[in-house]
Amino acid sequence: MSIWDKLFGELVDVIEWTDDTRHTLVYRFPRYGNEIKNGAMLTVREGQLAVLVNEGEVADVFEPGLYELNTANVPILSSLQGWKHGFESPYKAEVYFFNTKVFTDMKWGLRNPLILRDREFGVIRVRAFGSYAFRITDPHKMMSEIVGTDGHFVLEEINGQLKNLVVSGFAKVISESGIPVLDLAASYDDLGQFLTEQIQPLFTSYGLKLETMLVENISVPDSVEKALDERASSIAVGDLNRFSRYQQAQSMRDAANNETGAAGGGMAMGMGFGMAQSFGQALGKGDATDPLVPPPVPEKVKEIKHYFVVIDGERVGPLNLSAVAQMIAKNQLNANTLMWTAGLDDWVAADGLSEVQLHLSNQPPAVPE
Repeated sequence: MSIWDKLFGELVDVIEWTDDTRHTLVYRFPRYGNEIKNGAMLTVREGQLAVLVNEGEVADVFEPGLYELNTANVPILSSLQGWKHGFESPYKAEVYFFNTKVFTDMKWGLRNPLILRDREFGVIRVRAFGSYAFRITDPHKMMSEIVGTDGHFVLEEINGQLKNLVVSGFAKVISESGIPVLDLAASYDDLGQFLTEQIQPLFTSYGLKLETMLVENISVPDSVEKALDERASSIAVGDLNRFSRYQQAQSMRDAANNETGAAGGGMAMGMGFGMAQSFGQALGKGDATDPLVPPPVPEKVKEIKHYFVVIDGERVGPLNLSAVAQMIAKNQLNANTLMWTAGLDDWVAADGLSEVQLHLSNQPPAVPE
């Protein structure tokens, strides 16, 4: 450094930083020998924080404003060795400016498909991408964890690491959440807010704050997309079938109300009967292509009744009819045993229930002596 730079550094008493690059996170103010004169003016603009470092130790942090640097109004500096003699002492200090504006439109994306276990599709691969925004909130932590002695720390030096934090956090949160793939794509806004809250602690450890995380797209393999399209088509076909039956019903009503004459009435009546017949067949048989029509109820499915019995003065149950039959076979229940089931007003003897009486009558008589 030339003698003119040294002389200029000793005469200049204004410390400030203006950034036109829009990608600088941390900037160290250049001073010859890092010497700061007593009474130097420090200007911190909106969107900035200034940090004074003395011999590798953070002395103070200044928010936006205009400051006169002397030991009277910077008590932390006066506690450090040498500052008690004023800024004219040979001890040096460094001034770092931190850009606290929000850095937006930071892109992220999965390099490789994320393998998920989906309740509906089984094991599936998904891809996702989006953007995020962050800002500096703790310059002390950021300096100790990332910046170090870097005098010009730019966005490109940390962009890769932040992208890795977002991608790994996304993969971890989505894998552990168990949210179905179709629900992931249903509301990107809610998903982005949820991911922001979950990934924020990863940024806090670097002195940063994750302002927003946006999910712009979640895609599945072509084979899964084809299956989804086929399912949507089948549902659409079912809707068309129901609409066709509705139109037939409307035609029947119009035919019945037609008063254009005997011939026209007879023709309309014939058409109405034909439509009614086809409509009745459609209703009776159902449409096998309609995915929303449930299968017929099995005839063997009946309501299961439960019973309560009084054994040794205590109520036992609920029991199904099979359990009652087993008690009869074991001579634990006889015709006089009190029983109750839904629909009865009071306890009745076991032989008063027809279904129980059938099992009582099937028991063999006592063995002759």
